[in-house]
Amino acid sequence: MVIVPHSLKILSALIVLLCMALPLDAQKKDSIIVVPRKKSNILQAAMNAVTRSHAGDTGQVILNTKAETPFIPYEGKIIRHIYIKQFGFEKTFTDTAHGIKYFGTRLLNTFHRNTRQWVIRNNLLLKEGTELNAYRAADNERYLRSLGYMQDARILVNYLPGNPDSVDLVVVTKDVFSIGGDISDIETNKQKFRITDANVLGMGQRISFGARVDQGRAPVFGYDLSYGKNNIAHTFINASFQYTTINRNRGDGSATEASWQVRFDRPLVSQYTHLTGGFAFGNSESHNLYNRPDTQFYHYRLGNIDAWLGYNIGVKKILADDKMNLHKLVSIRYMQNDFSELPFQFNGKYDTRFNDQRAILGQLTLFKQDFYKTNYIYGFGTTEDMPYGYSVSFTGGWYKQVNRPRAYAGIDANRYIVSSSGDVVQYFFRSSAFPHSHRLEDASLLLGTSMFSRLYLYNNVKIRQYVRLSYTRLFNRTTFDPLKINNPFGLRFFPSDSIAGDRRLSLHSETSFFLKYKLLGFQFAPFVYGDASLLTPERTPIKKSDLYYGIGGGVRTRNNNLVFNTFELRFIYFPRRVDNVQTFKISINSDIRFRFNNTYLRPPDIVQLNSDNGNYIY
Repeated sequence: MVIVPHSLKILSALIVLLCMALPLDAQKKDSIIVVPRKKSNILQAAMNAVTRSHAGDTGQVILNTKAETPFIPYEGKIIRHIYIKQFGFEKTFTDTAHGIKYFGTRLLNTFHRNTRQWVIRNNLLLKEGTELNAYRAADNERYLRSLGYMQDARILVNYLPGNPDSVDLVVVTKDVFSIGGDISDIETNKQKFRITDANVLGMGQRISFGARVDQGRAPVFGYDLSYGKNNIAHTFINASFQYTTINRNRGDGSATEASWQVRFDRPLVSQYTHLTGGFAFGNSESHNLYNRPDTQFYHYRLGNIDAWLGYNIGVKKILADDKMNLHKLVSIRYMQNDFSELPFQFNGKYDTRFNDQRAILGQLTLFKQDFYKTNYIYGFGTTEDMPYGYSVSFTGGWYKQVNRPRAYAGIDANRYIVSSSGDVVQYFFRSSAFPHSHRLEDASLLLGTSMFSRLYLYNNVKIRQYVRLSYTRLFNRTTFDPLKINNPFGLRFFPSDSIAGDRRLSLHSETSFFLKYKLLGFQFAPFVYGDASLLTPERTPIKKSDLYYGIGGGVRTRNNNLVFNTFELRFIYFPRRVDNVQTFKISINSDIRFRFNNTYLRPPDIVQLNSDNGNYIY
């Protein structure tokens, strides 16, 4: 198809949205409005639940500072003592003198079990009697914030006038209320719910139980159960186990897969940590629980193993020389997916969902990277850590899909910039190929940029603009899936996977408005957005490209004190009519990510063109 004039109008409108910059420099501090409470007035009680944020609330102070800055003046001093201080839900990091006390915070404090102090100490890289390293301290503070049961954390330095060569550290933490849950698929004939405790007994343990009740399913009741433990015995090794009977089928997405998985991982918690890695294994099998005809059901049985190990080279030299801060990390990975039973619909076909796969990959990563502390990126005012610097990974090895073994080579490069005024930018470049039979098969190129604008203030409303532009090219496709648009590099929330090609140019734009009002502790952020994706069908000239686009808006809400994920209500309109695709849809999502995946590196892997499951791109 050719691009119709209406498509060009939509694309022009999105480009205008991309270039939008508001001259909003007026910055006013919020103040709290105290409304007299009248127990006899139901309307007044409802109004009391709606408040404006306090000026000292964490959610009102705009952060934009290098994470290591507070520690630089004390570099090299001896850590005498480390103290632990824990905030209740009424306290904020920006105004410790004035608590936010109301019924909700009192209720949370009553029923919450604080993280035990030995658990916090167990997650410290810093030790008494050792020299303070500013970058290690910043890494440790960031790592504490990354824990699923922590809302925020700070490491404060107390200077000792009578002992100028020593300092005391105060580790200040604030938990989230660890008990939470969600309900979805609320219909007359099926329901799905989950309950989670992200910090059982304050001991860094997570237990989650989910269930699905579906009258069209036999058995009607299905469930999943998972357990996780953070940082076993101060090794920084995390462990988790999951068993489920309601996983999504790889073929059609129905809740017909039973599986179990065991996982161990050790993240690179600091740029000065030597070892990182992970090990996972499990088994999955689908069952015809909806009594479908054999021709419509995808039956399979799968076993998987995934193990990798990384070593950070020259850490001691880098610690001894502040100017030598280019890190080199080597890693190796073995992964295996073996099907003992395959759906007959895919027997003999190349499809990554249902193909046996094995790989041995080695990787060299060069990175020079630290972090800024900021907020209002993915969250609602809590501290968020965004990288600045660069990272380049070179990957090579052997990969076998079904009966086709091939060599592999790939590169993944990222440049991160955080400006002094608060603009957050990422440039990304990914490319890979499989040399085979004197040619490059499944060769790929993915490049682009993402940006969060600085935070603008207008009448106490905080406004941030997000933009992503990406281009993807696939050459000599042999076994890999073609380029799709129902993914983060195409059109978000596009429901069809039948549209495919080998060239893709996509633009995303979204404007978020963080409101000052709270309802029962929940903050709100309305947003408007537009996506456009130009896709070229395989083996056709670029002039035959088709333009697909979507526009819409919605609202997100979150209570930072709770472990619940951010909740999003999104209205989506696809103006162009496509077979089996509704032009208008409503999306309700309770799994919006709370923080960017700010790890220093990822395991060796094949370059992915239709997904970003690790949240490595803004």
